[in-house]
Amino acid sequence: MSTVSELRITLDGSERVVPAGTTAGQALEADGRSVIAARVNGELRDLAGGLGDGDSVEPVEIGSPDGRAIMRHSAAHVMAQAVQELFPDARLGIGPPVENGFYYDFDVAEPFTPDDLKRIEKRMREIVKQGQRFSRRPVSDERARAELAAEPYKLELIGLKGAGGAVGDAADGADVEVGGGELTIYDNLDAKSGELRWKDLCRGPHLPTTRVIPAFKLMRTGGAYWRGSEKNPQLQRIYGTAWESRDKQDEYLRLLEEAEKRDHRRLGAELDLFSFPNEIGSGLAVFHPKGGVVRKVMEDYSRRRHEEAGYEFVNTPHITKGNLFDISGHLGWYKDDMFPPMEVDGGDYYLKPMNCPMHNLIFRARGRSYRELPLRMFEFGSVYRFEKSGVVHGLTRVRGMTQDDAHIYCTREQMIDELKSLLTFVLDLLRDYGLDEFYLELSTKDESEKFIGSDEDWAEATAALQEAAGASGLDLVADPGGAAFYGPKISVQAKDAIGRTWQLSTIQVDFNQPKRFELEYQAADGTRKQPVMIHRALFGSIERFFGVLLEHYAGAMPPWLAPVQVVGIPIGDAHVAHLERVAERLRERGVRVEVDASSDRMQKKIRNAQKQKIPYMLLAGDDDLAKEAVSFRYRNGEQKNGVPLDEAADEIVKAIEARVQI
Repeated sequence: MSTVSELRITLDGSERVVPAGTTAGQALEADGRSVIAARVNGELRDLAGGLGDGDSVEPVEIGSPDGRAIMRHSAAHVMAQAVQELFPDARLGIGPPVENGFYYDFDVAEPFTPDDLKRIEKRMREIVKQGQRFSRRPVSDERARAELAAEPYKLELIGLKGAGGAVGDAADGADVEVGGGELTIYDNLDAKSGELRWKDLCRGPHLPTTRVIPAFKLMRTGGAYWRGSEKNPQLQRIYGTAWESRDKQDEYLRLLEEAEKRDHRRLGAELDLFSFPNEIGSGLAVFHPKGGVVRKVMEDYSRRRHEEAGYEFVNTPHITKGNLFDISGHLGWYKDDMFPPMEVDGGDYYLKPMNCPMHNLIFRARGRSYRELPLRMFEFGSVYRFEKSGVVHGLTRVRGMTQDDAHIYCTREQMIDELKSLLTFVLDLLRDYGLDEFYLELSTKDESEKFIGSDEDWAEATAALQEAAGASGLDLVADPGGAAFYGPKISVQAKDAIGRTWQLSTIQVDFNQPKRFELEYQAADGTRKQPVMIHRALFGSIERFFGVLLEHYAGAMPPWLAPVQVVGIPIGDAHVAHLERVAERLRERGVRVEVDASSDRMQKKIRNAQKQKIPYMLLAGDDDLAKEAVSFRYRNGEQKNGVPLDEAADEIVKAIEARVQI
């Protein structure tokens, strides 16, 4: 039996007896460098935190997801300390860890310059080298207000906490305990004297000392509205990255460099594929002729595959009366993401943000029999969403897009088999476009009030998606609370050529829309029943998928998707006619081909074709004319000379038809 001087704790799955007053770090025998925090009864804690009788203690390593987040949060504090030492008038916003790094927001008179970042990073390295100690202390609201009287944004957060506002997670950026909980301040203390160097309102946990931050780098600055609202002041945000080793950071920076080369916005301009004219508006793309070719090929192949799978094509308008979205529930739950209404004939009309309500009306237009189910409707439908200007990003986050949208209406008995075949169809089609590494994410409801419908319907829909996901053999990751307001969904997450993950296809099970639209079919026994509705966007949107593929292939699209598949390059003017005849033969076989008859020298023509990432170059000189042949040059620089015309054409056509990358 334990005494008042002893504690019983669970460590590594076994019970231990330790002296009263033992800290988490002492129990774990943590070195403070590899093990930098503890998980006590499932909650992250500082190593310096004390333990209670019955506590379960686990180590948190610096290279784990939680460990990295703690390290990056500590780096954000170091950065904020450096900023306020260099810019004493800077007022603090918030500074959470984020994926691959951290940021901190500041209210300053002038935006930070690149030279400012160099000075801040230099001061950070000095603070890290000093080994300042992170020390947590609870404070009352009154004490926190007194200590942070010069920090108006922190005072606002304290006020939100006092009002019961949930301001304590990284999603809204705040660094304060959830409303009703204990407020804490973290002090940065001098390693030798213990003198206070800096402090911040924060819930923690943190590293033991600043010296434990192995590698960091400041990346860039930008504007950010306080608490994400355009009604609030715009602050200056500094972004940084931090890693558990220099090697890991170097690897990440190399990935960023490669990602920059693959940025679809840059490639779109260089390859003359699309643009975003200011005269049209933010997030609204126009596709140039070459981009239009790629889009058409993508859409045509998708249409063919959908026809083979038994889908029926429909078309719906771009605007509708607001009442339609009252029925669907979108005006109640999605209005902030919709463009404002326009008044027409005395009523409100909206640009449609999705196609599903209109597809419901098509289903409801006449009586339906169970013999028609599953009924699979498909549309390349243009939709419009009022994305905030700060999140609009090239083709991957736009305000106007075309969804490859399908809605499947089926019986409950058909639901699971339909989901399984639908997921197989989705994955097979994504593989045809060159993506082959996937996992699945299951988004479900939580206790939020945003979800409609009965718990029983949600449970049945979620179980059906889980079964379909299990049949795919792919890993399934939970996303609690991430469902749409009307039903749970599976998202297909695809990895690109450099290992980044993109959310692509979504499959949602919906029992609520059929109820709201009073959709019915006549069952085999003559009764009227409501169908199950399955929402499915395969690409997500044509625009976004275009951008993802462009980055995946670094602009070098496979021959079947390339806007120009072949370019003929004559050595001299005398060889142009020969290549024009070759081009005509290729066009007869459906190949997209051009002949560069410009006055440029041959080597420049080759460089131009390489810059345009054209898959095949057919060169011709005197020998080629005499032999009815071409010199066959590939995008990677390899070349075969004296290739007979039919052999060259066959190789090109076979590669296009096989949808291979070269």
